[in-house]
Amino acid sequence: MPLTWTLAAHELPLRYTWKISRNASVVKTNLVVRVGGSGATGWGEAAPNVRYGETPEKLTTEFEALLRVGLGEITRLHELEELLAAFGPSHALRFALESAFVHREAALVGQSVSGWLGVPAPGSQVPTAFTLPIMEPGEVAGFVAAQQMSRFSLLKIKVNQEGGYDLLRALTQVLPGRELIIDGNEAWTDADALLGFLEKARALPGLRVRLLEQPMPASCPTDYRYLRSRSPWPVFADESVTDKADFRDIAQQFHGVNMKLMKAGGYLNGIRILQQTRAHGLQTMLGCMVETSLGIWSALQISHLADVCDLDGLLILRDEPFGLVREQHGLLTALPVCWNHLRPVVS
Repeated sequence: MPLTWTLAAHELPLRYTWKISRNASVVKTNLVVRVGGSGATGWGEAAPNVRYGETPEKLTTEFEALLRVGLGEITRLHELEELLAAFGPSHALRFALESAFVHREAALVGQSVSGWLGVPAPGSQVPTAFTLPIMEPGEVAGFVAAQQMSRFSLLKIKVNQEGGYDLLRALTQVLPGRELIIDGNEAWTDADALLGFLEKARALPGLRVRLLEQPMPASCPTDYRYLRSRSPWPVFADESVTDKADFRDIAQQFHGVNMKLMKAGGYLNGIRILQQTRAHGLQTMLGCMVETSLGIWSALQISHLADVCDLDGLLILRDEPFGLVREQHGLLTALPVCWNHLRPVVS
């Protein structure tokens, strides 16, 4: 029996301005895929990212094109993988389609998603980082209090060249000694200028850094090779690893990799990236875009493969529509889900 696929856009107002080095937003539009047939249903989420040329409109056009070339006739995962490889839709849409299919297949045979994928089950409580976006330094103390950031053992701070040091100083004054991820989102274009920033920041009282995430553009491999042995903290790739990478080269540029399923384009490739990361002696991190609990629930299914989890995307939303993940004291729990009865709550 043919499967029925649908795609719906969800406008997601944010709890605060989400500002990183290259853009700022107060609302996101994500797409939710549903696949049904033979009494079983699966759901998946796509969070388009403009960094990779993805927009809701582009993903919708790609989805409609896939329907025309036989998406509804797919009955096996390998057939879906072949179709997606042949037509090459956006990474985020690929993940939404594959995850919806996998969720349905696991439900059909009564398995957990992690079990169906053949990876260890996630812990009952998974610690996540929580992110401070770019803002005026004078706003940091109020933001930390309003968002109750002290409940997280690991924090991420978005920085740029202009105000990164002042933001770090403000955060360490409020929460001294708290472990941090410093995320530059490709803001620096010169390795020596970046090293100057790092040395200055290193002297801040109360600064404790877990890792430095993608401070320069992915197009600067020579600069990363220069930086790798000189950085005071481990350097992790984010934008430098999308759905594929030369891990021998990545290991010469970075100490670790942040894998996001929305960039990997699916569970299978995401698992492969994490396994290749470990095989090359690199540390593993599992990240996310701004996503609902549907996307975060999906990421949690493979979280056992990561050394560090940064899965706070659902906490940025003002009205999270699915309720599939509970956060308490900085720990995430994936709740049981019946895909056939899943319904988003529309505010």
